[in-house]
Amino acid sequence: MATDSTVSTAHDPVHHEGVHATSGKYVQIAVVLFALTALEVLLYEACFGSLAHSSGDLATTLGPWFVELLLFLSAIKFFLVAAFYMHLKFDIKALTWVFGFSLALATTVIIGLFILFWYNRGLWWMDAPW
Repeated sequence: MATDSTVSTAHDPVHHEGVHATSGKYVQIAVVLFALTALEVLLYEACFGSLAHSSGDLATTLGPWFVELLLFLSAIKFFLVAAFYMHLKFDIKALTWVFGFSLALATTVIIGLFILFWYNRGLWWMDAPW
């Protein structure tokens, strides 16, 4: 009985590998991660670093939102690293659900903390000297 060599079997390594990102895609993600990190450093320098004195209005505008902006940029970087470099995009769906649930839980806690911080900013004693 002759076997057809074009049919993949359960032992075929290509069958288990699935579709993975190419090297070019990893380089693109690395460039995006580098750009986001550079943006985070620029944000810090514009708000509190050496650029704060020369940026003037930009520092006063972005200063109160520094932590929120930094966490948002970090969340984007975290998603890219988890999806591509940790191979969650290409792994079994159960791992993606477990990781996604944990990420959703952490996001809920962080949003709750943001709401508490925003609430505390509006309280009358926050302007009082320490």
